Amino acid sequence: MRSALLLATLAGLVGCSSSVDPLKSGVQVSFATRNPALSGPTGPAPTAPILSPRAAAGDTLRDATNTLIIDKAELVLRKIELEPTGTSTCTPNPEGCPDVEAGPVLVNLPLTPGAQTTFSVQVPAGTYGKVKFEIHKVSSDDPAEAAFRAANPDFVGKSIRVQGKYNGQAFIYVSEMDVEQELTMSPGLVVSADAASANLTIRLTISQWFRTLAGGLLDPGTANKGGQNESLVNNNIQNSMKAFEDKDHDGDERDG
Repeated sequence: MRSALLLATLAGLVGCSSSVDPLKSGVQVSFATRNPALSGPTGPAPTAPILSPRAAAGDTLRDATNTLIIDKAELVLRKIELEPTGTSTCTPNPEGCPDVEAGPVLVNLPLTPGAQTTFSVQVPAGTYGKVKFEIHKVSSDDPAEAAFRAANPDFVGKSIRVQGKYNGQAFIYVSEMDVEQELTMSPGLVVSADAASANLTIRLTISQWFRTLAGGLLDPGTANKGGQNESLVNNNIQNSMKAFEDKDHDGDERDG
């Protein structure tokens, strides 16, 4: 039988199983938005106008003339697959490619330093080289998503929602992005049979989202559907993602 990871329940966006398979080990799936290499004192000095020294990489951003404050950032995920090292493909899902059908799940991205665990799963021990997931545009009529729509009406027909202020003016940015993401982990995520759990962090460096090609800040309102910067910001979001083993939950791949 092919290996599969199943979330028995999602309580407060944390999955937990009523029984533990002795042949599997726990993996925490966490999210982060701050890249310590850009904002931390040990990281390289940023080049203006991208970030000033010690500027928050997921809260308040400044360039030479603009200030962007991000108060809340959420996105919807529908499917996560972990691909063992050495596996050529998981589409369609072959023997040995465990997957999690967990969704739609609303992820409230942390805007503080470090990584925040969203859910946990049980996986076979081994080394995983890739993580795949979908940024999911919530259906307006799929019966399977009726409960999610009722609980999150702002996300009907949407996949990402960001609130904040740009130069003092409130904004709401929403995206209808509906895409698959595949992130390579190097080194791979090591899941040991004798360890309590491993932590996989998916970092979306939010300081990169609302940027022009030259690196300056842009008005998020211009990136809503039909806006002049819609495609640019969609690409920025997809390119901002990185996945890695993060033993100390600090959102930094450099020290594990």
